[in-house]
Amino acid sequence: MVEADLERAEERAETGVFEYPTPCYAVHSCICVARKLVMLEADLERAEERAEQGESKIVELEEELRVVGNNLKSLEVSEEKANQREEAYKEQIKTLTTRMKQATAREESYELQIKTLSSRLKEAEARAEFAERSVQKLQKEVDRLEACFASTPA
Repeated sequence: MVEADLERAEERAETGVFEYPTPCYAVHSCICVARKLVMLEADLERAEERAEQGESKIVELEEELRVVGNNLKSLEVSEEKANQREEAYKEQIKTLTTRMKQATAREESYELQIKTLSSRLKEAEARAEFAERSVQKLQKEVDRLEACFASTPA
């Protein structure tokens, strides 16, 4: 819009075609048109500067977008690797849990065997003590009988 106004003003200034009722009015109008032309040129320069700044900002944002895209790809790869590790850890936990349950079952079995063996050991110790007492009694009886036979004349 500003460019269109500028073009029309430049065209009028170049051709000098103005329809003014008096020469004074024509001079005044030329001055106004010249001022307007200067203002429009200044506006155009500012608009072009803003456009250049906008284009520069677009380039910066595109570069930032590219960096963010690369970071996103890197994060996706990291996430995939983390998911794979997590699955491996879950499988390892499952295996270790199974092994722990098996070890616990063996422990319980061993404890039961220990109780049984302890009970059998106590029984064997009791039988051994009984056997020792019996041997002592028999030894006393043998000694007594030997003493009896030794003191009797043959």
